[in-house]
This record gives sequence, structure tokens and C-alpha cells, in this order.
Amino acid sequence: MGGDTENRMIESDYGSTEGEDGVKEKVYIETSVISYLCARPSRDLVVAANQEVTREWWEKERPRYKLFISQLVTAEIRAGDEDAAAKRIKAVKGIEVLTANHESEDLAGKLMQEATLPSRVGDDIAQLAVAAVYRMDYLLTWNCAHIANPHWLKKIEGIVVNAGFNMPVVCDPQALLEGEHE
Repeated sequence: MGGDTENRMIESDYGSTEGEDGVKEKVYIETSVISYLCARPSRDLVVAANQEVTREWWEKERPRYKLFISQLVTAEIRAGDEDAAAKRIKAVKGIEVLTANHESEDLAGKLMQEATLPSRVGDDIAQLAVAAVYRMDYLLTWNCAHIANPHWLKKIEGIVVNAGFNMPVVCDPQALLEGEHE
């Protein structure tokens, strides 16, 4: 990674576990996951189920992974209702914050242009670019319209790989909750 890369850590208030090889897989937590984690239970049955899965993953599986967010996520979770924002900010305490850099900004621009994506998804693609540049193993999201969009992901993966980065596995908490661990 380039010299622009700066990381900072928010004080941690939970312990961690390591896999057999001593190295944890890296998970970039996208804003929608934090929103589902902290939101009041929805009346929509599908959303309520997704919220419950998110809470279950957060409580049971989170320690298995090294978690990351970016300053893009911190900006989004600070927006809106003050009490809800405070709850979201508290939830990410202890998670390392990645800073967008020239590499991620260039990759995001390349993705937008080469995949011919609509400008309204720029912030979401910027998060995907940060995850790729920092070599995350997974990008955890409930944003199936803009990030986990299967119609876009194959093209996006090709662009990411051609730019010299590995494409993180883009999935929702259900996939990491149910997946087998080695």
C-alpha cells in the first residue's frame, strides 16, 4: 500500500480469539450492518430477521475476525438522530478505522467509470475500494442494491483484480454466521 495509508484504532472493549494459524481473517464492516445492529426492531419481517441475524453474528462470530471500518462509515453512522448515532458510534468502539487514500480513490474512480455505475453509488463503491486496497478478506453488508449487487459484482471483481488488488468476498452476516470455519 502507498505511503498515504493511515490507520487509527478506537479503544477496544472486547477481547479477541485467533484461528489455528494465529491469523484472523479481516472483515470490513459496511454501514448497513452497523445500522441493522443498532436499529429498533423493524415491523418488516425480512428486515427484522436480518437485524436478528446481524445481532447474532455480532455477539457470536465477531471475535473470530479482525474488524475494520473506514472514515466513510464513521461519517455515515454519525448522521441522523443523535441518540441513534450515539448507539452506532458506541457499537464500533474498538474497531480499526481505515483511511481512504490515493489508491482507494483511484480504484473507486476506475470502478465507477469502467463498470459504468450510476453516480448515486459513488460512496458505496468507495467503501468497496477501501476494502480491496486494504486487502480485506470479506466485506460485510446488507446493501444488496449497490454493494452486493450480483449484476455488478462480476464486472467489479474483474476491475479490482486487473488493478492489482484482491476482491474481498462480499456477503451478508448470514453467510458468515452459517459458513464453516476451518
